[in-house]
Amino acid sequence: MDDSDDERLVSNETGNNEEASIEKSLRPATLDQYIGQDRVKHELSVYIQATKQREESLDHVLLYGPPGLGKTTLAMVIANEMAVHIRTTSGPAIEKPGDLVALLNELQPGDILFIDEIHRLPKIVEEMLYSAMEDFFVDIVVGQGPTAHPIHFPLPPFTLIGATTRAGLLSAPLRDRFGIVAHMSYYTIDDLTEIVKRSADIFNTKITDKGAHELARRSRGTPRIANRLLKRVRDFMEVSDKHAIDDEIVAKSLRFLRVDEEGLDEIDNKILKTMVEYYHGGPVGLGTIAANIGEESDTIAEMYEPYLMQIGYLNRTPRGRVVTEKGYEHLGLSAPQSD
Repeated sequence: MDDSDDERLVSNETGNNEEASIEKSLRPATLDQYIGQDRVKHELSVYIQATKQREESLDHVLLYGPPGLGKTTLAMVIANEMAVHIRTTSGPAIEKPGDLVALLNELQPGDILFIDEIHRLPKIVEEMLYSAMEDFFVDIVVGQGPTAHPIHFPLPPFTLIGATTRAGLLSAPLRDRFGIVAHMSYYTIDDLTEIVKRSADIFNTKITDKGAHELARRSRGTPRIANRLLKRVRDFMEVSDKHAIDDEIVAKSLRFLRVDEEGLDEIDNKILKTMVEYYHGGPVGLGTIAANIGEESDTIAEMYEPYLMQIGYLNRTPRGRVVTEKGYEHLGLSAPQSD
């Protein structure tokens, strides 16, 4: 899986090339190599096979779910399976209609345009996408004032793959134009264990079954986090007298990195403690939590809250966020008795 948060410690060109090569090799190239997300993979394999038999372009695909689950990687896998080129960009990078037209103009029949953070597209760009997705054309205005005139710009059949962590922020007209909608779920410990073993092999690092399982168990169901932690644990192993990553070195390393037994980091626990200590466990608004812990509201909503809810430590209510009884237990506290 991809890991965009890795630290570049080698500044020379050769080192950067080696690191980039390793990062690229972490990405599976085919659906068979892609570990996890079995339901999504099965559906996509059917759609891809049928599309190739009809010699058409794949229907537009929307991938949504928390960050770090492999949406970008899956988009590249789809391109490989379809044997077409893929152009990648992000919603904030397409500032005006001309930017979108320039991207679409470079596509060949069947090619894929991948837009990450598609929920952040400017409204004027999104509206231009409607006709591009549905009828494969865009209308652009050339010139200014009295000389301005529209031009009908035909496009080759292409596939738009959109990725988002906030599917609820997509407008209904845009969401309805995706023929394939896939929800990316948190990974099981077994799948993450396989991912950790595969990554360790690519890193030429020995890891025991128990070590891989322990690292997977504390990776928040997220391949990106598993790969990032594997790199750091590898550092601890290499400066110790061990020749393989085992569960003991994993536990020691993650203690140092302030990742607890449940895989929660310092910010996760800070969110829970702040809600309990200052707001009696809630309900409390997202903005209030963000102000208290010094993080952006969007960061909490996208990176921390989904997993805390997934493991049952946090609930979202109409009045705000509430720490659950399970969340209190994690902090070693007793939940207040309701009246």
